[in-house]
This record gives sequence, structure tokens and C-alpha cells, in this order.
Amino acid sequence: MVDKNDALSREIDEELRREKFEKLWERYGTYLLIAAAALVLSVGGYQLWEQRKRSFADESGARYEDAIKLAEASKTEEAQTALQAIIAGGHAGYASLAQLQLAGIHLKANRPQEAIAVFEALATSPTADTDIKSFAILQVAALRLGQADFTELQNRLKPLAEGSTAWRYQARELLGSAAFKAGKLDEARDQLTPLLSDPETPRAALDRIQLILSAIAAKGAGKPAAAAQNPAPAAPQTPAKEQSTPSNAAAPATGGK
Repeated sequence: MVDKNDALSREIDEELRREKFEKLWERYGTYLLIAAAALVLSVGGYQLWEQRKRSFADESGARYEDAIKLAEASKTEEAQTALQAIIAGGHAGYASLAQLQLAGIHLKANRPQEAIAVFEALATSPTADTDIKSFAILQVAALRLGQADFTELQNRLKPLAEGSTAWRYQARELLGSAAFKAGKLDEARDQLTPLLSDPETPRAALDRIQLILSAIAAKGAGKPAAAAQNPAPAAPQTPAKEQSTPSNAAAPATGGK
């Protein structure tokens, strides 16, 4: 008898649930179908977008490699045209690499002002990687070291020197060099001295830093600065692809980490 009552109770519960579901479906079934369709479309749309992005990146990569081959074959004008096309409408990562390559072509052709213009554009690009933008700022500062006043270079370099970017050591070296060239010996010493004891300072920079500090000490003692009158730091090395630039891309450099 108990089993029959339990069975009857279960049947009643199932019937009530069925009726409740039917009422809910009558009221909200259309909305549920729309929501399900929207979910399917959103997932499908995302997958399509990812596929298109990969295809676009692959296409830009192929165009970039073609431009590099043109540059290596000394077809400079064709290479510039190809790189400018990638900069104008290519995948963001390859557009940044193309800008570095284009700046390198200008520097190789002894066109520093054109190279500076390309680096300036890269430094303010809304889509470029942060480290590449920092590198572009450093390159502009290095190319402007003999022309710009200390205030300009300080404005460019101080945010990098005080930050935690990959290029902070090079920024401090450049800032110290700019201060030294401007006759601001205390400022130069303050920027450069800590680098000597920092184990992460690029090894290639240590000799240059020591040379400037020796010149500062000599000036402070009233002695001629000898060979270290205007030691210029090497331009920072380019990052390696795809957070990296190919070896022939931007200003040649000996230092950097």
C-alpha cells in the first residue's frame, strides 16, 4: 500500500512539473529560443573573428617577409613601398615591425630625420606593444642626443628611466649622458652611479658609464677630461621578433638587454 501511495505521489509530482513546464514554455519559450540562438551566433561569430584575425596576421606576415627580402636584395624603394603598405593597413604587430624596418632603411641611407619621424609615429601608436613603443622613444632620444636640449631629452626619457620597462637601464644611461653633455654633472652622476652596482645593468653599458663618471670626476677635480669628453652611448638594440625586430631593423647598437 505504501509503495502504491509513493508511486501515485511521484506521478502527481511529475504531472505538476509537466504542467508547470508547459506554462513556463508558453510564456517564455520564444525568449529561450532567441537566447539559445544568440549564444550559438555569438560563439560562431567569435570563432569566425578569431579565424579572420589569424588569416589577417598570416597575410601580413607574408607581406612583411616579402618586404624584408626586397630590402635584403637592395631594392630599397620597393621595400619602402611594401613596408608603408603594411604600416597603413597591416596586422598591428607586423605594422610595428614594418615601422622599425623602415626606420632602419632611413638610418642606413643616412636620413636620421626621416628615421626620427618613423620612430615618433611608432612611439605614439595606439596599437604598438609597450616595449616596442619604449624602444622607439629611446631611439629618438639617442638620435636627438647631440641636437636636443636636456629638458627635451629628460621629458622623453624620465618616464622610462623611472618605470619598470625592459628598457629602463638604457633610458637611465641615455639620461645620464644627456645630463653630462648639458654640463649637469650632479644629475649625470645621480643617474649613472647606481647602474654600476646594479647586476641587471647591461654589461656592454658598464664601460661607457664608467668612462662618463671618470670624466665627471676629472672635471670636478679641475683636470681635463681626456678621451671621455663626450662619450656617446650606443643606441639600444632592437627587441627580437615577434616581440623582436629582425637584425637589420633600426639603429645599430652594441648595448642593451
